[in-house]
Amino acid sequence: MNPDNQNDDEMLSYYLELGVVSLEGMHENGELIYSINEELAKELAPELWESHVKYVDKSLIELYEAGLVEIEYNEDLQAILHVTPEGQKIAKEKGLIEIDPRDFRNIPNN
Repeated sequence: MNPDNQNDDEMLSYYLELGVVSLEGMHENGELIYSINEELAKELAPELWESHVKYVDKSLIELYEAGLVEIEYNEDLQAILHVTPEGQKIAKEKGLIEIDPRDFRNIPNN
């Protein structure tokens, strides 16, 4: 399947069939919550994984530029991100921070 020639619903169905995307639940606001299986996505849907990584990187840079994230490096030069409460709220809305499953509602069967 060529991702460039498909609409979003078709691509989501395709990724769900492959198992690279899973439906996790429904947020209390009614939005469906999906997760990406990193290993399968890298192997079976590299275009999805690449797009996901670009989205995360771009979103983190936007939060940093807005002053909502500070970056600190430890002695091994590994980055440690400190996110303000407002930044955490925005990051959750963007899907950058895992949402607590207790916030999910059961998905209706219809």
